[in-house]
Amino acid sequence: MLPELGFSLLRPVLHRMDAEQAHGLTLRALQLMPHTQPPQWPALQSQHLGLNFPNPLGLAAGFDKNGEVPDAMLSLGFGAVEVGTVTPRPQSGNPKPRLFRLIEDEAVINRMGFNNEGHDALAQRLDRRAGRGGLVGVNIGANKDSEDRIADYVAGVKTLGGRASWLTLNVSSPNTPGLRQLQSSDELARLLEATADARSKLPRKIPLLLKIAPDLDDAALQDIAKRCMGGIVDGVIVSNTTIARPELLSRHAHEAGGLSGRPLVLPSLRVLAKLHQYTEGKLTLIGAGGISGAATAIEKIEAGASLLQLYSALVFKGPGLVKRICDGLVQFSATEGVALHAIVGRRSETFAQA
Repeated sequence: MLPELGFSLLRPVLHRMDAEQAHGLTLRALQLMPHTQPPQWPALQSQHLGLNFPNPLGLAAGFDKNGEVPDAMLSLGFGAVEVGTVTPRPQSGNPKPRLFRLIEDEAVINRMGFNNEGHDALAQRLDRRAGRGGLVGVNIGANKDSEDRIADYVAGVKTLGGRASWLTLNVSSPNTPGLRQLQSSDELARLLEATADARSKLPRKIPLLLKIAPDLDDAALQDIAKRCMGGIVDGVIVSNTTIARPELLSRHAHEAGGLSGRPLVLPSLRVLAKLHQYTEGKLTLIGAGGISGAATAIEKIEAGASLLQLYSALVFKGPGLVKRICDGLVQFSATEGVALHAIVGRRSETFAQA
């Protein structure tokens, strides 16, 4: 994102532009931005997944698909950045237009289709930033025309596992036909077994995460919980975008694709809380979907999240949102006299029924 003052001045211009064009302009601006020492919140430091997180707020995949600006985003105060989704071979994605702002709803619909430059391009960028520090995870997926999608994920583990802070298996994007079938019981078991085996052959063990959809029913969630326990994965990101269409105000509400932003808060909270219950709080959960301030971030934690990710809210609230959320988390912890880890899941029963 642009620095806060610049964003405030340019937001009207950016929002008059095509959404994807504005995003491209933002990435170019970030590439020119000097990397500064990020703000620090010592009270928010924690350890999860065997990693030291300076704060729990991360950037979700989708913003920086090709790993072009992870250091710029870390400079804004994100505790971690997830780049991707990346596929073995470069692909152009779905036809344009494919990204839509729903301004009245503070939401975004996208049907990008894993447009990215491929494993090799990302590997080179990650190699160039080696030694800089900061947590940079990689979200991996499968090519649209792949004849063996599980093999694509295995290739991602082999190529990028030694270069990433963690890897996320994205099996929940609605924009690659048939991809969500990998969340089904037998397919998921095959995927997790194959990627876990590939991970075991890496020079060092890195965390392996699974990113799921908010549109799963209870039976599917219970099966995912069972499959993910026992160390085959280290955590689950809840959740990706939704194909559901709650009551929306924007003229773009009819567009096909995944819906993110404010309307995703309750659906993602519900799934997060249920998964926390099904895993008995024994699996690290990363809350994503609709975070737009400290209040929604705290709700994610109370539903069962130990870590957080956001993206869509930056479109509407700008880069200063990162500091505002982290400041709010510190203030909440001090006012309530409780550490954040102590409230993980404390309202899961309530949110599971939301």
